Parts: sequence; C-alpha cells; structure tokens
Amino acid sequence: MTSLDALWDFDDPAASEERFRAAAAAAGDAARADVLRTQVARALGLQGRFDEARLLLGSLTSNSPEVRTRVLLERGRVLRSSGESSAAEPLFRAAAVQAAGAGLDGLEVDALHMVALTLEGQDQVDATVRALKRARSSTDPAALAWEPSLLNNLGMACSGLGDWTRALAAFEEALALRRTAGDVGPVNVARWMVAWALRNLGRTDEALARQRELKADLVAAGLEDPYVDEEIALLEGGTAGP
Repeated sequence: MTSLDALWDFDDPAASEERFRAAAAAAGDAARADVLRTQVARALGLQGRFDEARLLLGSLTSNSPEVRTRVLLERGRVLRSSGESSAAEPLFRAAAVQAAGAGLDGLEVDALHMVALTLEGQDQVDATVRALKRARSSTDPAALAWEPSLLNNLGMACSGLGDWTRALAAFEEALALRRTAGDVGPVNVARWMVAWALRNLGRTDEALARQRELKADLVAAGLEDPYVDEEIALLEGGTAGP
C-alpha cells in the first residue's frame, strides 16, 4: 500500500490532487478510499479551492477512526488556510482527542501541531512544547517523525518573542535530527535556520562562516538558494545584527 507521504508534493498540490484521486478510485477498501479523499480535500485547500474541499469532506461517510480524525484535521486546515484560524482551533483539538482515543499517535501529534499554529506568542510556544512532548512520548514512528519539524516550529515561535537563545537551541536540535535522517534538503534548511539565529544573536562571524559553508555545499551540488545569498550579502555588508 502506497503511503500518503509518497503521493504528496506540497510544491505542486494540483498534481498531488490527481494522484490522490487516482489512488482513491483504485482503492479496494472504502475506508482507505476515504482516507485518500481527505488528502484530495487538503490538496484542494492548498489551491484555494475551499468550497470544493468542504463539499468533499462533507461527503465522506466512513466511520473509521482514522477517517473521522482526518476529516476534522482537514476541515480545520481548510478554515486556517482561508483565514479563519480561530474557527479552526476547536477542530484541531477535537482531532487530537479523536486520534488519542484511537491510538493514532501520528495524527494526534499532527493535530496538536496544528493547534499551536492557530495561536500566537507564548501560547504558541507552550502549545508547540506540548506537541513536542507528545511526539517524544510515543513509540510510533509517525509521531516521532514530527520531532524535527516541531523543533523548527518552536524555534520560530521563540524567535517571534525575541528569545533567540532558546530559538537557536531548538534549531540546533532540529539540525541534529535532520542530519541523522540524512535528507539533504531538510538538512540544508536546518543549517540556514541555525545561522539565521546566530546572526540575530549578534554572533555574526559564526553566522557568516556557516552560510558560506552552506553556499559552498550548494554550489558543489549544482544548487542555488536566494535566502543563503541574501544572508551572506547582509553579513558581508556589515549591517547584520539582531
């Protein structure tokens, strides 16, 4: 059975939508087909086709705990994407409760991470920490896989409060986990985040050294990243600072 992650390309939700539609049509199990259709709805939401996404989610009839959880999650994501975060929050909380009751740890952590994204300031930091603790308390690989993303989110939430020391610690921990996983793209993003936090802490020499190292690795791989170039230009120009 093909995993949902294998069908996703978040940079191309339209193509992802078509893959999920085809997989749902070919699914031999009704509950599995509805799981796949929840991801069609998510892809529609990412394209701004909110009404279509809502209609599709409302048409799903499976009583499977996974389907019920995913319907709550995707209804919440559609609301948040359409600018209604306050209305999305209770749906994400309900999805977390539903997932917890069904032993779906990965979906529970997903829902908790979405709750955090509907909040601001210290509330967002606290909610992200709760999601991170839940992920770390699980033995489910789907839950544990959320750890680096949650650490990145924690770093971003802390940076929003100006707590760059805590942000750097979260970004460094996320980088260590990304390196262990070995996926170069996420590793490079995590490297950039660490250097960005160093700059905002006033540790500009370290930040520049790390961005230059990242730039060299990108060039060697035949890649470019304008955000790396922007940071290097800022640091070399002598105007960088917290």
